[in-house]
Amino acid sequence: MNKITFHWDEQKNKINQQKHGITFAEAESVFFDDYAIQFWDEDHSQEEERFLLLGISSKMRILIVVHCFREEDSIIIIISARKATKNESQEYRR
Repeated sequence: MNKITFHWDEQKNKINQQKHGITFAEAESVFFDDYAIQFWDEDHSQEEERFLLLGISSKMRILIVVHCFREEDSIIIIISARKATKNESQEYRR
C-alpha cells in the first residue's frame, strides 16, 4: 500500500486563506482526526468524485475540507476548507 500524500494548488490555498482564514496545511490535519466524518459531495461530483470531511484541525477548529482522492497514486487533493457551520459542528459532536 502506498503512503498517502496531500497535494493542493498554491493559488487556491492563498485564496482560501484570504476568504476563510484557513490554510490547506491546517486542513490536512483534519485527515488525522480519528473521529472525522466523511461525506460524498454529490452536488459537486460531476467531473470527479468529491468528498467533504468534517473534523477537528490541529488548531482545534471544526472544519469542512473539500477534497478528492486519486487512488492510483494515493494522493488526496485538497480543494477548499472552511469553518464548520453551527449545524455541522453539532453533527460532529454527536
